[in-house]
Amino acid sequence: MNPVLVGAVTVVAAAVALAGLASTAARRRIGLLHLWGTAVLELLLLVQAVLAIALLVGGERLADTPTFLGYLGGIVLLPVAGGLWARSEPTRWAGTVLAVAAGAVGVMIWRLVQLWEATGG
Repeated sequence: MNPVLVGAVTVVAAAVALAGLASTAARRRIGLLHLWGTAVLELLLLVQAVLAIALLVGGERLADTPTFLGYLGGIVLLPVAGGLWARSEPTRWAGTVLAVAAGAVGVMIWRLVQLWEATGG
């Protein structure tokens, strides 16, 4: 796991979550800022996933590879699912949907780091 990417994912996830909560508090729907933030978050996660898979294919061994891969697949899908759901939500709660998805990404990325470092990877 690349520590720079982990930090970037954490910061962008927090920013998307705060933007989502702000739009909910303001009783407004999400806008382009929310969608671009979600797209940047997804891009960072895809880069991290490609790097992690490349290391695994290159011979890196983890104590619990299936769990790691499950988290990796789930974290890549969360911003897409949250963005699609928020985009189809016609009320102000779309921001909350994005905030929950981004918050889950923020937690899951650190769980991935724990799984990766458990074996010294």
